Amino acid sequence: MLHLDMDAFFASVEQLTRPTLRGRPVLVGGTGGRGVVAGASYEARVFGARSAMPMHQARRLVGVTAVVLPPRGVVYGVASRRVFHTVRSLVPVVEQLSHDEGFGEPPQLAGASVGEVAAFCEGLRRRVREETGLIASVGAGSGKQIAKIASGLAKPDGVRVVDRAEERVLLDALPVRRLWGIGPVAEDKLHRLGIETIGQLAALTDAEAANILGATVGPALHRLARGIDDRPVAERAEAKQISSESTFAADLTTLEQLREAIDPIAEHAHQRLVRDGRGARTVTVKLKKSDMSTLTRSATLPYATTEAGALVAVARRLLLDPVQIGPIRLLGVGFSGLSDVRQESLFPDLELDQSEPERSDTVETATTAMFAPAAEPSPWRIGDDVKHREFGHGWVQGAGHGVVTVRFETRASGPGQARTFPADTADLVSANPVESLDWPDYVAALRDDDEASSPAVNDVGDR
Repeated sequence: MLHLDMDAFFASVEQLTRPTLRGRPVLVGGTGGRGVVAGASYEARVFGARSAMPMHQARRLVGVTAVVLPPRGVVYGVASRRVFHTVRSLVPVVEQLSHDEGFGEPPQLAGASVGEVAAFCEGLRRRVREETGLIASVGAGSGKQIAKIASGLAKPDGVRVVDRAEERVLLDALPVRRLWGIGPVAEDKLHRLGIETIGQLAALTDAEAANILGATVGPALHRLARGIDDRPVAERAEAKQISSESTFAADLTTLEQLREAIDPIAEHAHQRLVRDGRGARTVTVKLKKSDMSTLTRSATLPYATTEAGALVAVARRLLLDPVQIGPIRLLGVGFSGLSDVRQESLFPDLELDQSEPERSDTVETATTAMFAPAAEPSPWRIGDDVKHREFGHGWVQGAGHGVVTVRFETRASGPGQARTFPADTADLVSANPVESLDWPDYVAALRDDDEASSPAVNDVGDR
């Protein structure tokens, strides 16, 4: 079993398409006050920055050298598609988990030696890099769990093959959180019982694991802890909804507590949305009360979007006051109406209103609230893709005080020159972000592909 994981994928795509950023600490994610890091380059990770961290914290850690960019889901989608086209040329069946990772089980490796598996993995990485310019790490083991752990050990830019003889030693010493399926709640339960490592979990009986982690989940996790993993590789159907939720140690009793709690939950769901490669039209908030009853509220936008500010703002508008409905023990945010067609938010820098939310549950009210008056946006934002009739494709490196600075470069150009223009110049127009990949033949092939409904095809040429 192989697990391929692209190294710092979002940030690496930015460095690939914007050569000036190569070797620089790049942070991809929300740029507003409540933004969260969706991806960090290895240069940024040296300072302690990482995915899912509040952007303000990451910027503080990295310092003035940090380059902060909004996500470009359309570009990641096309890059991902080319990566996995390449992988499938060598591995017939791939279970793609997200834009940047997937499992494969090459039939030609049945009965192969460790050396032969390692050589195949190196060849796969080399092919991906030659085709896309992006770096992957590959792990191999007897099952999905071991392969995924191995790819993590291989990072960055490496291969790790775990032989059956060393699986038990490797697993036993790892923190229990490294086990696939162990989240913070399960981890806390285990830690309170003194179970810190996978080896300690494996030493339990099936009955003990079921008692601690649940009758269904417990035995399954116990099998994984003991190295038993016979899950096959299978192509995945597209999810119809992407969500994230959190159960609180103590019930939330005020609207302010809910507002503070919903941001990281919504941002986590948004990260999964970006990784999925589609935009969402409908936002749903789930509120489970202390009496175990559940309330849900939804709002539908007029278009699909991946804009974090817009989606999080809608989620916050849908909250209800615990003073009126009762204490809340679980809060969830879901995105549905998933579509390959993404459009920018009308108000991409929308700040979240602190006023009392509308009481009506109707879609019209929530949607109208989302589009409440906001500050006039700047003509250009840092990270925007633009085109100049003389200098070609570029990206906005700085904007403000009536001027805009553009770096003219693409994947194939090498580091480009920066030029400054009046912000309202007619010489600059918005450009298709996909053009920064500079893969004209590949993009043309996508347009002609029969898979006209895939994210990459529908996104080509959209802005």
